Amino acid sequence: MTYLYVKIFHIISFVSWMAMLFYLPRLFVYHAEHKDNKGFCEVIKIQESKLYNFIGYPAIICTLLSGIWLLMLEPTWLQGGWLHAKISLIVILVIYHFSLYRFMIAFREDRCQKSGKFFRMYNEVPTLILIIVTFLVIIKPF
Repeated sequence: MTYLYVKIFHIISFVSWMAMLFYLPRLFVYHAEHKDNKGFCEVIKIQESKLYNFIGYPAIICTLLSGIWLLMLEPTWLQGGWLHAKISLIVILVIYHFSLYRFMIAFREDRCQKSGKFFRMYNEVPTLILIIVTFLVIIKPF
């Protein structure tokens, strides 16, 4: 029974984390495309910070801890290649997560030179990883 509750918590945490990973780059698009509008940018800076600090950061911690807990409850998963592929993709998502922090700081300091188009493309990274991770977890192809 513990396994199911941890799994539920893991899924909810992951969905929350993905929400931040999807939305923060979208805020960066608006920020990059409206740099001349200082009032707008000040509001966006607050939204970026709150999204990252109050949703993204707790969600990544809960996702990783509950994932480790699931592995402790089901250590046989480590024998499947699908899990190693999933963990590799999650490592990429963690790196992506912290890259968003760096962009957020650059925007906060008014020194980010990336375009809205860049952030539209950058926003596709978590989508592609989500598709592959879902496939790996459901199908377990290897």
